[in-house]
Amino acid sequence: MRLVAIGLLAGFFGALFGVGGGIVIVPLLIVVAGFPPRVAAATSLAAIGITALAGTIGYGIAGEVHLWYGLLVGLPAAAGAIAGTVVQHRITSRSLALSFSALLAGIGVWMLVG
Repeated sequence: MRLVAIGLLAGFFGALFGVGGGIVIVPLLIVVAGFPPRVAAATSLAAIGITALAGTIGYGIAGEVHLWYGLLVGLPAAAGAIAGTVVQHRITSRSLALSFSALLAGIGVWMLVG
């Protein structure tokens, strides 16, 4: 049931703000469901594909999808995901958690100030 709730929250915030995988699913899988950080990240990546498809369909029906721009961002993002996976397997779980926390905090401050 916890995983279903996490999925609902991720889908909601994903569609509302364009976030979900890293910002919602990963922390909740770690804190609420007790997943190790690497498993949480991998599970999030699997789930986000489904979430992204559902959101894209919804926005596509409204005529708000720019497919070319999506490809222009998405294809390099796929390469970045491969690189991130390689790096993730070379650092400790603690370093991974601290780096992720710092990234989220930094983005939050940037959005508040900027």
